[in-house]
Amino acid sequence: MTETPSTLVERADALRALHKTGDPLVLPNAWDAGSARAVVAAGFPVVATSSAAVADSLGYADGEDTPADEMFAAVARIVRAVPVPVTADLERGYGLSPTELVERMLAAGVVGCNLEDSDPRTGALYDAEEQAELLAAVRAAAGAAGVPLVLNARIDLYLRGAGDPAHRTADAVRRARRYREAGADCVYPIALADPGQIAELVAGAEAPVNLGFKPGVSSLAELARLGAARVSFGPGPYHVSKGRTVALLDALRAGGNPYAPPSA
Repeated sequence: MTETPSTLVERADALRALHKTGDPLVLPNAWDAGSARAVVAAGFPVVATSSAAVADSLGYADGEDTPADEMFAAVARIVRAVPVPVTADLERGYGLSPTELVERMLAAGVVGCNLEDSDPRTGALYDAEEQAELLAAVRAAAGAAGVPLVLNARIDLYLRGAGDPAHRTADAVRRARRYREAGADCVYPIALADPGQIAELVAGAEAPVNLGFKPGVSSLAELARLGAARVSFGPGPYHVSKGRTVALLDALRAGGNPYAPPSA
């Protein structure tokens, strides 16, 4: 293990305790050791990875195109670089068995993960019971290993546009409750943006809710008011960083000063 078992337990407990409805844990997602250190230097108590950002930085597409060995190696480098809990976006587990997934997480020093309920390659939604079985198996494997990993169960109904829009939030609530029963600590209805639907899901989920901060969101305070217990940024910070690098290179190619401050 990168960390001792007692350290992993302490970090998992600390991560779980930071999920507070209305006072959310804020996670500007990292993709490598340097970005992770920047997150910690800015005062954030946890580092979360973005699978899309890590994949792109390694030269792969999102959607489990990254080999598991490379993804876990990247995550392990992040863990080694920071003195805080790290939670990893692990898509749907890269085809690993729950036991092997947990073993890989603990070997990397990770104390939490996202697991999504749609096929990363096709976008097809998994049956809620099938996903609940996966979550329960991961929870059991973590228990057997003696580390209470923090499981963030992604709900992909909104992202995939699945089902009848009129019943989508009710379906999301049912999934949230089932995933919580199966052992999830938090649920993540990715791509949910409508304030009314957010309020309905938060009220019915019976679990801490992770909301995404996307362009168009007014503020962290607004997401907190709606009941978020966790706010993540996905690959947003990575794309901003990459965009600034592209702008620097464009300025250099045009013969200008690549270090000039951006115009308003």
